[in-house]
Amino acid sequence: MKYPDITLGRVEAVWNKLGGEEGVQRLLAGYCEVVVKEHVINCDADPFVPNGWKVEEHKKGGQLKWDASQVALYLSKGQQGGKVIEGNKLRKELADKPAYNANVLDYLLANPDLIPEEWKGKCVFFWGTVYRRSVGSLYVRYLYWNGDGWYWSDNWLDSDWDGNDPAAVPAS
Repeated sequence: MKYPDITLGRVEAVWNKLGGEEGVQRLLAGYCEVVVKEHVINCDADPFVPNGWKVEEHKKGGQLKWDASQVALYLSKGQQGGKVIEGNKLRKELADKPAYNANVLDYLLANPDLIPEEWKGKCVFFWGTVYRRSVGSLYVRYLYWNGDGWYWSDNWLDSDWDGNDPAAVPAS
Protein backbone atom coordinates (compact mmCIF):
# COMPACT_ATOMS: atom_id res chain seq x y z
CA MET A 1 0.00 0.00 0.00
CA LYS A 2 1.35 3.40 -0.98
CA TYR A 3 0.03 5.24 2.12
CA PRO A 4 -0.22 2.74 4.99
CA ASP A 5 -1.05 5.37 7.64
CA ILE A 6 -4.20 6.63 5.92
CA THR A 7 -7.42 5.98 7.79
CA LEU A 8 -10.95 7.05 7.02
CA GLY A 9 -10.72 9.41 10.00
CA ARG A 10 -7.63 11.12 8.58
CA VAL A 11 -9.22 11.49 5.15
CA GLU A 12 -12.33 12.98 6.73
CA ALA A 13 -10.21 15.41 8.80
CA VAL A 14 -8.41 16.63 5.66
CA TRP A 15 -11.71 16.86 3.77
CA ASN A 16 -13.23 18.96 6.56
CA LYS A 17 -10.12 21.16 6.81
CA LEU A 18 -10.44 21.93 3.10
CA GLY A 19 -14.05 23.05 3.58
CA GLY A 20 -15.94 19.91 2.63
CA GLU A 21 -16.99 18.99 -0.89
CA GLU A 22 -16.96 22.59 -2.13
CA GLY A 23 -13.45 23.24 -0.79
CA VAL A 24 -12.09 20.01 -2.28
CA GLN A 25 -13.55 20.93 -5.69
CA ARG A 26 -11.93 24.41 -5.50
CA LEU A 27 -8.56 22.84 -4.62
CA LEU A 28 -8.73 20.27 -7.42
CA ALA A 29 -9.80 22.95 -9.93
CA GLY A 30 -6.77 25.07 -9.00
CA TYR A 31 -8.68 27.95 -7.38
CA CYS A 32 -6.81 27.57 -4.10
CA GLU A 33 -3.61 26.03 -2.81
CA VAL A 34 -2.34 24.42 0.35
CA VAL A 35 0.32 26.43 2.17
CA VAL A 36 2.48 24.75 4.80
CA LYS A 37 2.47 26.92 7.90
CA GLU A 38 5.79 27.65 9.57
CA HIS A 39 5.77 27.62 13.34
CA VAL A 40 8.10 30.30 14.69
CA ILE A 41 8.57 30.53 18.45
CA ASN A 42 9.79 33.76 20.02
CA CYS A 43 12.34 32.48 22.52
CA ASP A 44 13.33 36.07 23.40
CA ALA A 45 9.92 36.92 24.85
CA ASP A 46 9.28 36.93 28.58
CA PRO A 47 8.08 33.47 29.62
CA PHE A 48 4.77 32.55 31.20
CA VAL A 49 5.12 32.87 34.98
CA PRO A 50 2.72 30.85 37.14
CA ASN A 51 1.00 32.81 39.90
CA GLY A 52 3.30 33.37 42.87
CA TRP A 53 6.45 32.36 40.98
CA LYS A 54 9.39 34.43 39.71
CA VAL A 55 11.83 33.85 36.89
CA GLU A 56 15.26 33.04 38.28
CA GLU A 57 16.92 32.55 34.89
CA HIS A 58 15.65 32.80 31.31
CA LYS A 59 18.05 32.06 28.46
CA LYS A 60 16.86 33.86 25.38
CA GLY A 61 17.10 31.95 22.14
CA GLY A 62 15.95 34.18 19.30
CA GLN A 63 13.30 33.16 16.79
CA LEU A 64 13.05 29.37 16.63
CA LYS A 65 11.52 27.87 13.49
CA TRP A 66 10.06 24.67 14.95
CA ASP A 67 11.32 21.46 13.37
CA ALA A 68 11.00 18.47 15.69
CA SER A 69 13.74 16.64 13.76
CA GLN A 70 16.15 19.36 14.93
CA VAL A 71 15.43 18.75 18.63
CA ALA A 72 17.39 16.28 20.73
CA LEU A 73 16.47 14.86 24.12
CA TYR A 74 19.62 15.19 26.19
CA LEU A 75 20.45 12.88 29.07
CA SER A 76 23.40 13.48 31.34
CA LYS A 77 25.71 10.53 32.03
CA GLY A 78 24.27 10.77 35.54
CA GLN A 79 20.82 9.92 34.11
CA GLN A 80 21.87 6.96 32.00
CA GLY A 81 22.04 3.29 32.88
CA GLY A 82 19.50 3.49 35.69
CA LYS A 83 21.36 6.29 37.48
CA VAL A 84 19.87 9.53 38.80
CA ILE A 85 21.33 13.01 39.16
CA GLU A 86 20.20 15.78 41.48
CA GLY A 87 18.62 18.73 39.65
CA ASN A 88 21.08 21.32 40.96
CA LYS A 89 24.01 19.27 39.60
CA LEU A 90 22.21 18.76 36.30
CA ARG A 91 21.59 22.51 36.06
CA LYS A 92 25.35 23.14 36.35
CA GLU A 93 26.01 20.51 33.70
CA LEU A 94 23.50 22.12 31.35
CA ALA A 95 24.75 25.68 31.97
CA ASP A 96 26.84 25.73 28.78
CA LYS A 97 24.29 23.88 26.64
CA PRO A 98 21.63 25.75 24.62
CA ALA A 99 18.63 24.16 26.35
CA TYR A 100 15.27 25.34 25.08
CA ASN A 101 13.32 27.66 27.35
CA ALA A 102 9.74 27.56 28.62
CA ASN A 103 8.49 29.57 25.63
CA VAL A 104 8.95 26.43 23.54
CA LEU A 105 7.03 24.34 26.10
CA ASP A 106 4.11 26.79 26.07
CA TYR A 107 4.06 27.00 22.27
CA LEU A 108 3.96 23.21 22.03
CA LEU A 109 1.12 23.05 24.56
CA ALA A 110 -0.82 25.49 22.36
CA ASN A 111 0.03 23.38 19.28
CA PRO A 112 0.15 19.79 20.56
CA ASP A 113 0.12 18.29 17.07
CA LEU A 114 3.76 19.50 16.80
CA ILE A 115 4.93 17.35 19.74
CA PRO A 116 6.76 14.21 18.61
CA GLU A 117 5.06 10.90 19.46
CA GLU A 118 8.31 9.56 20.90
CA TRP A 119 8.08 12.13 23.71
CA LYS A 120 5.18 10.20 25.21
CA GLY A 121 6.29 8.39 28.35
CA LYS A 122 8.93 11.01 29.11
CA CYS A 123 9.01 14.24 31.09
CA VAL A 124 10.70 16.65 28.65
CA PHE A 125 12.33 19.52 30.55
CA PHE A 126 12.92 23.05 29.30
CA TRP A 127 15.99 24.08 31.28
CA GLY A 128 16.36 27.44 29.52
CA THR A 129 13.92 28.85 32.09
CA VAL A 130 14.37 28.27 35.82
CA TYR A 131 11.72 29.51 38.22
CA ARG A 132 11.69 30.37 41.92
CA ARG A 133 8.51 29.61 43.79
CA SER A 134 7.21 31.76 46.64
CA VAL A 135 8.80 29.38 49.19
CA GLY A 136 12.20 30.13 47.64
CA SER A 137 12.95 26.81 45.95
CA LEU A 138 14.00 26.50 42.29
CA TYR A 139 11.93 24.60 39.71
CA VAL A 140 12.02 23.69 36.03
CA ARG A 141 8.86 23.08 34.01
CA TYR A 142 8.36 20.04 31.82
CA LEU A 143 5.97 18.67 29.23
CA TYR A 144 4.33 15.26 29.66
CA TRP A 145 1.60 13.06 28.18
CA ASN A 146 -0.96 11.77 30.69
CA GLY A 147 -2.92 9.44 28.41
CA ASP A 148 -5.48 11.91 27.10
CA GLY A 149 -3.40 15.00 26.36
CA TRP A 150 -0.24 17.03 26.88
CA TYR A 151 0.26 18.97 30.10
CA TRP A 152 3.00 20.78 31.97
CA SER A 153 4.26 20.30 35.47
CA ASP A 154 7.47 21.13 37.29
CA ASN A 155 10.24 19.52 39.29
CA TRP A 156 12.17 20.87 42.24
CA LEU A 157 15.92 21.16 41.67
CA ASP A 158 16.62 19.32 44.93
CA SER A 159 14.89 16.27 43.37
CA ASP A 160 16.49 13.56 41.25
CA TRP A 161 16.30 13.34 37.45
CA ASP A 162 16.45 9.91 35.78
CA GLY A 163 16.45 8.47 32.26
CA ASN A 164 12.82 9.51 31.68
CA ASP A 165 13.63 13.19 32.32
CA PRO A 166 15.52 14.49 29.27
CA ALA A 167 16.28 18.11 28.47
CA ALA A 168 15.07 19.52 25.14
CA VAL A 169 18.13 20.89 23.31
CA PRO A 170 19.02 21.63 19.68
CA ALA A 171 20.23 18.56 17.79
CA SER A 172 23.89 18.90 16.94
